[in-house]
Amino acid sequence: MKICVIATGGTIDKDYPKSIGGYAFEFGEPAVKRMLHDWQTNIEFEILSPFQKDSLEINDSDRKILLESLSTTDSEMVVITHGTDTMIETGKFLSTKSLNKKIIITGAMRPQRFSNSDAALNFGGAIAALQIVDKGVYIYINGLLKKAMAMQRNVENGRFF
Repeated sequence: MKICVIATGGTIDKDYPKSIGGYAFEFGEPAVKRMLHDWQTNIEFEILSPFQKDSLEINDSDRKILLESLSTTDSEMVVITHGTDTMIETGKFLSTKSLNKKIIITGAMRPQRFSNSDAALNFGGAIAALQIVDKGVYIYINGLLKKAMAMQRNVENGRFF
């Protein structure tokens, strides 16, 4: 079994700043590489990272780049790591395309580097869900799996429903 992981940035990939006196987070190596390092699995992973951005900065031009990345992989199962602020918009955009793949978008509310991060839960849940869903575009976040077109988020508390 082969799964393609496309890392686009977002909180899941954020890292501590490397510069002295830095206050903002920076993007480094995709978090999935660190998480997969400790896994014992027979799943083959292909990791692509067409861009790394905070999801508030992702626009339709970036989504078209993501679409191009989806067309370059021969895997029918794809996990996209993405910032939580606009993952629903990206999911809806991809849902309107004829992709003929199982795609699950996931992310984290806290960076993978944090000890209280939800990154491993969300990434692992997305990998498991890929194996049971039909072709289409889904979002998996904090134990919740829904078609991207059906996912919603409460703007007051940040929770998905």
